[in-house]
Amino acid sequence: MKAVVITVLGGPEVLQVQEVEEPELKDDEVLIKVEAAALNKLDSFQRQGVFAPPQGASPYPGLECSGTIEAVGGHVSRWKVGDQVCALLSGGGYAKKVAVPAGQVLPVPPGISLKDAASFPEVACTVWSTIFMVSRVSSGEILLIHGGSSGIGTFAIQMAKYWGARVFVTAGSEEKLAACKDLGADVCINYKTEDFVARVKEETGGKGVDVILDSLGQSYFQRNLDSLNFDGRLFLIGTMSGSVTELDLRVVLSKRLTIQAAGLRVRSRENKAVIIREVEKNVWPAIVAGKVKPVIYKHFPLTEAAEAHRLLDSSQHIGKILLFP
Repeated sequence: MKAVVITVLGGPEVLQVQEVEEPELKDDEVLIKVEAAALNKLDSFQRQGVFAPPQGASPYPGLECSGTIEAVGGHVSRWKVGDQVCALLSGGGYAKKVAVPAGQVLPVPPGISLKDAASFPEVACTVWSTIFMVSRVSSGEILLIHGGSSGIGTFAIQMAKYWGARVFVTAGSEEKLAACKDLGADVCINYKTEDFVARVKEETGGKGVDVILDSLGQSYFQRNLDSLNFDGRLFLIGTMSGSVTELDLRVVLSKRLTIQAAGLRVRSRENKAVIIREVEKNVWPAIVAGKVKPVIYKHFPLTEAAEAHRLLDSSQHIGKILLFP
């Protein structure tokens, strides 16, 4: 079969489509003929050698896909050949076929095309497992999302509004802020021209927000703490600006703050299956109701994966980028 291979570590040009062996199907897995795969920042980091795939994962990039089930393992009961699904992967989505544990598979939501469904698994699982399952953002609370125009950001805006939260976002251009506002964001902050801490204080009467979702890490850490209300929760899902920082514990103690963090790719199969079940139960109804929609910026054929990664690395996109095998 054809798959995108990282020939050497480096820039987008190292991605090449090659003939590779089809994945071996285990008893608890399904084999999906891929209709579309979605790009994620971790794919770029893997290409550069920042993060290696987890042990036992496919060496090919791609953390989510949609497609049609072509075969099922001997221990699989829910899924059957011909089912149209989307799936959370540990890797291997940039290919014609991928094998995935049955517990990481979701049905395509009614009303969503098979191709567009590829944009949901990773963002839905990331958003639900962090600010909802752990930070427990609730109706009436204020959520600040950094990178509101990203795939995770555009999904989080919609899901938080569906849940009844008030949503603040940061982004780096007026075009991106306008897109966030169209998705329901209440307060949109251009981090290049405004101090987000000052704007948060202004919009909340000096109190701050209740929950923050952040993938930057170091450069925003202290400012995030300054932006939180009493009993606020900071959830870190990345360290794009750096991973080492200083912490004045007096700020945490005086405001009763909670600092939380998690990654998705490195979780166990069992843990991912729990998240998938929660997503199907709590997130899929919002999609079916039309309250959460796919936000897709552009799609590329598999043969243009390098060009797709150039766009991903530029951060000029809004929402998701898809590959079609």
